[in-house]
Amino acid sequence: MTAEVIYGSELAANLRSEMKIEVDALREKGIIPTLTVVIIGDDPASKSYVRGKQKASKEVGVESNLIELPSTTSQQELLNLIDQLNEDKVNHGILVQLPLPKHIDEQIIIEAISPSKDVDGFHPINIGRMISGKDTFFPCTPFGIITMLKSKNIEIEGKKAVVVGRSNIVGKPVGQLLLNENATVTYCHSKTKNMREFTEDADILIVAVGKEHFLTGDDIKTGAVVVDVGVNRMANGKLTGDVEFESAKEKASYITPVPKGVGPMTITMLLHNTIKSARQFNNL
Repeated sequence: MTAEVIYGSELAANLRSEMKIEVDALREKGIIPTLTVVIIGDDPASKSYVRGKQKASKEVGVESNLIELPSTTSQQELLNLIDQLNEDKVNHGILVQLPLPKHIDEQIIIEAISPSKDVDGFHPINIGRMISGKDTFFPCTPFGIITMLKSKNIEIEGKKAVVVGRSNIVGKPVGQLLLNENATVTYCHSKTKNMREFTEDADILIVAVGKEHFLTGDDIKTGAVVVDVGVNRMANGKLTGDVEFESAKEKASYITPVPKGVGPMTITMLLHNTIKSARQFNNL
């Protein structure tokens, strides 16, 4: 058995083509979906992500505003800016690029963003809505993962799903979205004993720990669906995932690669949320 590779890059390109048609129709009505991204400091990875977001926004016709602030910006100055953006009638989505400088409390900043403009899906109100099965802005990477699975008509209901990693950005919310789709969900993490017992039993395995080749084909059940969320830079400079791809693809039924897997879907779902917000602000 060799797994079918799920290229998020291809699915993302198709979804963005559909979004462009939707945005063109909104623009004809005078509605311009607008995303404001705030970046603090000079973190190279953050700057690279932001460039990707701007490029993707332009591709689909979403207006993208970038506010760059020095790393010396105080927490209060950032909160004042968020207050202004919350009140601003022009922008539909606010994204404060993480990580933030150490003197700024990420959770306070996340909670300051209006839930109706929280296109990252991190506000406790939106997380609460997701947990109770209501429609909301879903966190972008988990939402992208579910969208990828559905694009291949992979059955989720009744399946054993194992999530390795419990971050607030990926692990916890992707487990919740799988639960919302009626999977039986198990979380594994750094304190899990005999992790292989769980990973070998998974029909759907989501790996998001940020460690190069944390799992191999030996850790995977034959026929499992493997979603690799990790992005790690190897000694030779190439990117690789949390799963050792070559051995895993010989046992899995479906697998996502790194790069060109989950990554492109994250920005695409951010655009989806921004367009959704523009519609909601205009009662469409």
